[in-house]
Amino acid sequence: MSFTVIVPARLASTRLPNKPLADIGGLPMVVRVAQRAAQSAAGQVVVAADSPLTVEACEAHGVRALLTRADHPSGSDRLAQACELLGLAPDAVVVNVQGDEPLIDPALIDAVAALLQARPQAAMSTAAHAIDSVAEFTNPNVVKVVTDAGGMALYFSRAPIPWWRDGFAQGMKDLPEPGPLRHIGIYGYRADFLRQFPSLAQAPAEITEALEQLRALWHGFRIAVHVTAQAPGPGVDTPEDLERVRALVGAQQGR
Repeated sequence: MSFTVIVPARLASTRLPNKPLADIGGLPMVVRVAQRAAQSAAGQVVVAADSPLTVEACEAHGVRALLTRADHPSGSDRLAQACELLGLAPDAVVVNVQGDEPLIDPALIDAVAALLQARPQAAMSTAAHAIDSVAEFTNPNVVKVVTDAGGMALYFSRAPIPWWRDGFAQGMKDLPEPGPLRHIGIYGYRADFLRQFPSLAQAPAEITEALEQLRALWHGFRIAVHVTAQAPGPGVDTPEDLERVRALVGAQQGR
């Protein structure tokens, strides 16, 4: 299995400025992400940065980084440019590991890459795990996914899906059966599709839900979903998230 991990890193985060460079246990967050990704079977791990400061921080810790345009509207656009800069073959598999996932499981990266390689009918792959609480099921910040019999995504939504007929009658005290799936924001792509994706028209549902992966489904591309038994480690979106991850990393270092 041969694949490339690209970590998009945007310095201008609104909720947590300079997020890629946030210190976690003595290392910039994006460096921690890249180091975790390097524990996977990836042939190479590259950070796609929007700032020379991020490139310099990565290189100071032995992490390869590319400087991409600062005005990309999405992470997918940044990944597409990184594919061009790397000269990846059209059938190369690329795994997008978010730059705010310093606790990403290397085995999950391998699983997403392997799934795409095993599913030639899919243009993308991603991951999910079972939801175990009503609060998570009803939280619009938790993205849900429904799959078909072959493990291909049918739809992603911020709404609680699949919704069972008597849900309101039960007062939302229980989860539907079979249990719903929480989408995990890691993606595998074939490089030729990744280069094409930014030029595709936005899907109406993508605009409504603010979920970019719905564009692929709307245009008829398939997304294979790996269901993992293990919930991912917490990502970092807010200062509170950052403190939580710092505490977890500090505990690991203490052991």
